[in-house]
Amino acid sequence: MNAYCNDLFENVSRGSSLDAGLFHRQGAGGAGHVPEVQVTTRLSEMAMPRRDDVETHADVEVKIRVRDLNFYYGTVKALFGISMDIPARQVTALIGPSGCGKSTFLRTLNRMNDVIEGTRVEGVVEIDGQDIYRKERDVVGLRKRVGMVFQKSNPFPKSIFENVAYGPRIHGNRDRGRLKEIVESSLVRAGLWDEVKDRLGKSALDLSGGQQQRLCIARALAVGPEVLLMDEPASALDPRSTARIEDLIGELRRDYTIVIVTHNMQQAARVSDHTAFFYDGSLVELGPTEKIFTKPDKRQTLDYITGRFG
Repeated sequence: MNAYCNDLFENVSRGSSLDAGLFHRQGAGGAGHVPEVQVTTRLSEMAMPRRDDVETHADVEVKIRVRDLNFYYGTVKALFGISMDIPARQVTALIGPSGCGKSTFLRTLNRMNDVIEGTRVEGVVEIDGQDIYRKERDVVGLRKRVGMVFQKSNPFPKSIFENVAYGPRIHGNRDRGRLKEIVESSLVRAGLWDEVKDRLGKSALDLSGGQQQRLCIARALAVGPEVLLMDEPASALDPRSTARIEDLIGELRRDYTIVIVTHNMQQAARVSDHTAFFYDGSLVELGPTEKIFTKPDKRQTLDYITGRFG
């Protein structure tokens, strides 16, 4: 199994198609047929990470610490006892089938779920040792520190300049010269400056889809966050634009803690340092990305990354 997983990681991290190569095996259904696998392991039978099981390393700075996190939409429980540490200035990928709780968990890290009526959180989420769910916590200040980029690019119907300057303005920066500096530096960091520097006054809606997504990243960077949350930031983009976003993530990881939700196994293998596999609202396994893809501890993780379910 280990040799197969090692080959799989090499195949996936090179960007090979998930429905080709190692994922296609000669079986009862003929060439290219992936036989159905009956997944019989129940969540209650699995050794889920508990508070005491969370792996920590003395030489790794922990930016976000989550302990015993439960989340509810009304009476429906969506997350079950999540405990994990997210290291600073590294990329952590959240993978798992649709509806498994990845995006819900991501939004707990900057309290975006607060805007949904009837939601409730139990447990602890700390950033730099401070519980973000304390009653006296400044949520606006929290979201300045923890930026978010959504699946679908959502530029404002304003100019390119005003899109990036919007955040600093609402946080009190009115100096035009300083705003110009922030806009330029943010667009440079987002890899967009050279493409738009001569048309900053033009509508952001005239940009291509990939450019709009990089503009949204620049807008998030403009307020000086420490953490970037990305909810499938490249899922609606063409391969070339996706490659630009992935290159950008690689550059940003030097200065920012990045948590990314992705359904793309190749993308998780390429861009992340750590990978967390979610299933049915629970954290099944968390570890270094190469280990998750080559020698996972849980059979359910192996079944998912090899395409047997999900």
